[in-house]
Amino acid sequence: MQRVTGIGGIFFKSPDPKRLGAWYRDHLGLDVTDWGGVVFQWGGPDSAPGMTLWSPFAADTGYMAPSTAPFMVNFRVADLDALLAALRAEGCAVLDKREDSEHGRFGWVIDPDGNKVELWEPPPGQ
Repeated sequence: MQRVTGIGGIFFKSPDPKRLGAWYRDHLGLDVTDWGGVVFQWGGPDSAPGMTLWSPFAADTGYMAPSTAPFMVNFRVADLDALLAALRAEGCAVLDKREDSEHGRFGWVIDPDGNKVELWEPPPGQ
């Protein structure tokens, strides 16, 4: 079974996400969107289309909970249900929460250091 297929996003806490986004826009040329993150599109003739997100979150966000780390990596996966089942069978700390939306399907696992890892199955064609 294919597991992780790439990095879907890098999410981290900031005391002032708007200020930080402006710095990255002004000094590194990132195309910061209205929602505060950046979408890096990739793919080409020999690669499937896709994207990687860069997104600062408010310092008090609960999105990374139950982890206390100020960051979270989002990995692209080919088959979320199969991977979550395999991780459970392997004794990993898979969170019961699942999310399905127009942005794809999401699940989470906690690594041995207590970091929350987001697993993302993109919608077809992404």
